[in-house]
Amino acid sequence: MGAPHRPPLNIWAVSDGRAGIEAQAEGLAQAVARLTPAEVTIKRIGWRWGLGRLPASLNPARPGALTADSGIAPPWPDIWIAAGRATLPLSRRIRQWSGGRTFVVQTQDPRGPLDAFDLVVPPEHDGLAGPNVFPILGAPNRLTPERLAAEGALWAERLVPLPSPRVAAIIGGRSKAFELPETHARGMAAQIRQAVEAERGALLLSFTRRTPAPARAAMRQLLSGLPGLIWDDRGDNPYFGFLALADAVLVTEDSTNLATDAAATGRPVHVLPMAGRGSPKFRRFHDALAARGIARRFDGRLERWSYPPLRETDRAAAELLRRYDAR
Repeated sequence: MGAPHRPPLNIWAVSDGRAGIEAQAEGLAQAVARLTPAEVTIKRIGWRWGLGRLPASLNPARPGALTADSGIAPPWPDIWIAAGRATLPLSRRIRQWSGGRTFVVQTQDPRGPLDAFDLVVPPEHDGLAGPNVFPILGAPNRLTPERLAAEGALWAERLVPLPSPRVAAIIGGRSKAFELPETHARGMAAQIRQAVEAERGALLLSFTRRTPAPARAAMRQLLSGLPGLIWDDRGDNPYFGFLALADAVLVTEDSTNLATDAAATGRPVHVLPMAGRGSPKFRRFHDALAARGIARRFDGRLERWSYPPLRETDRAAAELLRRYDAR
């Protein structure tokens, strides 16, 4: 893959620090570092004066426009991997600032001209195409077999004694296309409870930051009597431990990241329907997961099937390094 004896690459993983966005940049950066010696630095940017809300073309992206802790200054990295709208004004200029030395990678669809990037890694369901575009199923993530094994070992004492099947339910929330009102959350919880009770299993329940408080409270109330663990946002986050040790995973349909993480386990992924108008992009995404034998829409029953764990981040990292070396 990489050139044999070169010094370690300096890679920046750049985002606005939101967990789901940062995971994409960091996950792809770490995947490159598994292929060749590299030092990965996490950069969390912040914009002053509301500049981050402007279109990338209107943002002057001057150093003084960033918060002091953003850390965007020379010496510039060998590879810049960025995720999220807030990074676009910088991603579009970093090649110029570095004198063309920095290899610029953007995850997701930058929704504008692609010529500022050496590589764009969007989800397939965005439908983006071009000579510097490498679409993948889902989103880059941080999950590897080694990490799953390590997280499983950390949580084994707490979770392995629980009744089997252990069912992880990861609940998202409000987005542009989806909603999770309390009434819908109650119906979803009732279905989950019925399915877990029918299998005499255990529930591993976790919410995200986007889960509305009324929905969270309703689901806690309806599901608290089951064997298992409902994470209360205190102490260590068991999210990766849940995925590592679950026999089946339920994820709400609002998140590419959640479904991609679940698909890395090789265990059945059941997609929980949400309220809201929905999205053609997400329908394409879930159809692609179903076509690969990864996911099925949850209908109140837990089914069993298997598939090769999804490793799209590794595939994107290999392509990134191939193009970097070719350049």
